Amino acid sequence: MENLGQILPFWTVSFFVLLLLSIAILPLVHRRFWDSNRNKAILSAILSLPVVILFFRYHNLHPLLYEIKEYFSFIILLVSLFIISGGIFLSGDIEATPLNNTLFLLIGGIIANIFGTTGAAMLLIRPVLRTNSKRQFIVHIPIFFIFIVCNIGGCLTPIGDPPLFIGYLRGVPFLWTLRLFPQWIFMMTVLLIVFYFLDFHISKRESPQAMRLDKKMAAPVSLHGKRNILFIIGVLLSVILFDTPIREVVMIGLTVFSLLSTPKEIHEQNHFNYAPIIEVAILFAGIFITMVPALLILEARGAEFGARLPWHFFWITGGLSSFLDNIPTYATFLSFAQGLARTTGLPKEIVGMPIKYLEAISVGAVFMGANSYIGNGPNFMVKAICEHRKIKIPSFFGYMLWSCSILLPLFIIVTFVFFV
Repeated sequence: MENLGQILPFWTVSFFVLLLLSIAILPLVHRRFWDSNRNKAILSAILSLPVVILFFRYHNLHPLLYEIKEYFSFIILLVSLFIISGGIFLSGDIEATPLNNTLFLLIGGIIANIFGTTGAAMLLIRPVLRTNSKRQFIVHIPIFFIFIVCNIGGCLTPIGDPPLFIGYLRGVPFLWTLRLFPQWIFMMTVLLIVFYFLDFHISKRESPQAMRLDKKMAAPVSLHGKRNILFIIGVLLSVILFDTPIREVVMIGLTVFSLLSTPKEIHEQNHFNYAPIIEVAILFAGIFITMVPALLILEARGAEFGARLPWHFFWITGGLSSFLDNIPTYATFLSFAQGLARTTGLPKEIVGMPIKYLEAISVGAVFMGANSYIGNGPNFMVKAICEHRKIKIPSFFGYMLWSCSILLPLFIIVTFVFFV
């Protein structure tokens, strides 16, 4: 794979770039075309086909087949959590106050370490949207939800975010990620404070009638479909205990049991449908295939980035994880850091590298997955759920304007406090 990465020309990355640009631009300039999942599938296939032909010409299908296998593992996990969480309904309604919204995000950031970022996001996004359904100005709420619940919240355990699980499989002790608590508590605290005051300010723009209606419709909260929480735990345990293909078979089985045992009324109350997960599956199929040349070039020529210090690894791993899948990006720089420590005589404190290198790689991969809609699987799922509920959220570049304005200054502080 490394030799192939050395000889692949840089233009082979263009299909991946074109797909990213399509995701970013087409919803803005041709919304009707983009709303069709069939059109998305055609576009993904057109841009993926040249990459498939490319690997046939090089007589080396192994990298492509490996990423396709990773895609199916990835999408089966997302589908399982999406469907099972769709069978959990939080009835009643709480007031859409800044404090309650902040508590939603805090809870999500904590349980992301237990249920994974995908599980936590799918459990909470519907109740969050329903709680705020009487408000008009809520564009910031899904954005901060993606920041905290879909990404940054899940950095304390290997099951919190997929890259950390890869580290666990490669020898990182299970409890080692608790070492990232200082970075986690810093980001969580600042983001929750910023969100509270922003939501407080924006809520003042709501009409008095809307806020009175929200308060009037408040009702005691009750959880329905509790057995599906056990199914979600089963999915997460299958990730820990089993390898492919047993892991995927168990996930599919749990999903089928969930569908058969969940009353139809719960799905109806949740406004559950398959359109969001179909959209995610189609687009990520194209992403996983078209990004293979980029990953191979990165793996073979990663040293050209000149990473030598912890903050280098933080920004390079994080920057690439913003647009490439953060699992192979994490794995690539884990291997690069191990090789660097081996050839330069750096201390091999954990899995053959300095501790600060592993901290920087881990935090970069998890935190900066929040920089774009495609930085992490749950990001796009939340976006799709919001859109299918007719909730207006920012475009691809509009979201990045938010992330760059809010997250990048915090990442700079993280750099100086933890990695310099």
